[in-house]
Amino acid sequence: MEQHNYQGALQQPIGSGFHAKSTSAEVIKGIDLTGKIAIVTGGNTGIGLETTKTLAQAGATVIVPARDVEKAKRNLKGIARTEIEEMDLMDPASIDAFAEKFIASGRPLHLLINNAGIMWVPLRRDNRGIESQLATNYLAQFQLTARLLAALKKANGARVVNVSSGGHQFADFDFDDPNFENREYETLLGYGQSKTAVNLFSVELDNCAKKFGISAYSLCPGSVGGTELSREAPLDLFQKLGYSDADGNILPEVAASLKTIPQGAATTVWCATSPLLNEIGGLYCENVDVASLREDTTIIGGVKPYSLDETNAKRLWVWAEKSTGVFFDFD
Repeated sequence: MEQHNYQGALQQPIGSGFHAKSTSAEVIKGIDLTGKIAIVTGGNTGIGLETTKTLAQAGATVIVPARDVEKAKRNLKGIARTEIEEMDLMDPASIDAFAEKFIASGRPLHLLINNAGIMWVPLRRDNRGIESQLATNYLAQFQLTARLLAALKKANGARVVNVSSGGHQFADFDFDDPNFENREYETLLGYGQSKTAVNLFSVELDNCAKKFGISAYSLCPGSVGGTELSREAPLDLFQKLGYSDADGNILPEVAASLKTIPQGAATTVWCATSPLLNEIGGLYCENVDVASLREDTTIIGGVKPYSLDETNAKRLWVWAEKSTGVFFDFD
């Protein structure tokens, strides 16, 4: 019987030997990526930068597409086997141009790590009218993966790793009004919806692409300190959530609970490289293992069944095709 992870059928920890405090360096130990080619979006800052470093140090060639090329050059200086290309995830033409250049190189793509994302942003739309978190966190992943599919097929054993979030529990996908045209915009609802979409995309991609030796995973990196994800977050929202005091200072107990950047990148690296996942895909992972399935949305952690639902995964795929005009070649 063919395996799939719809409804979380395979969603249970597999005893990876790692845990929430494991680092990317610990996860990659003993794994040789010499000759492998990886693309890491958002690979020049935060956990993306740590992911880039870790894969490159293990021998991979890592291509980092970046909106700000000069910033990427500064942040990646001195890291061997890295290449920088220009790409803006809010610009579909830019995504196509990057992908076309890579495909034209004739190289296989062993690892596509869709790491880049935004959070805590005010209501913005791209030139298609798509809400910015949905456009950046999900539709850009969909388009980039589709455009790079030929190179993923060529690898004869590729993995697509989509960075999601425990924040998927903030919202299911709203098929009636995904772009907040008829409902009040709340930034965390937009974020949650976009991350639920990432999980649905990953489980459907894995099912469709497995015949080409391509596996897909989504993951929660955890709450990580020192990233740029909250650069636009309004102070009053942090205060309302109990993260900071009246002066905007993060509370000590909150700071102490955050992962370091090497810990935050560990699950991404594990999903990309662990031999334990060679025969199983479509999974949502956290704390460097397969996450548990948890229906109770009052409990933080685990993965919610609605974000792995087969009907919604297929429905979302069609919605993304219509929204982007982008189609996968699974023939």
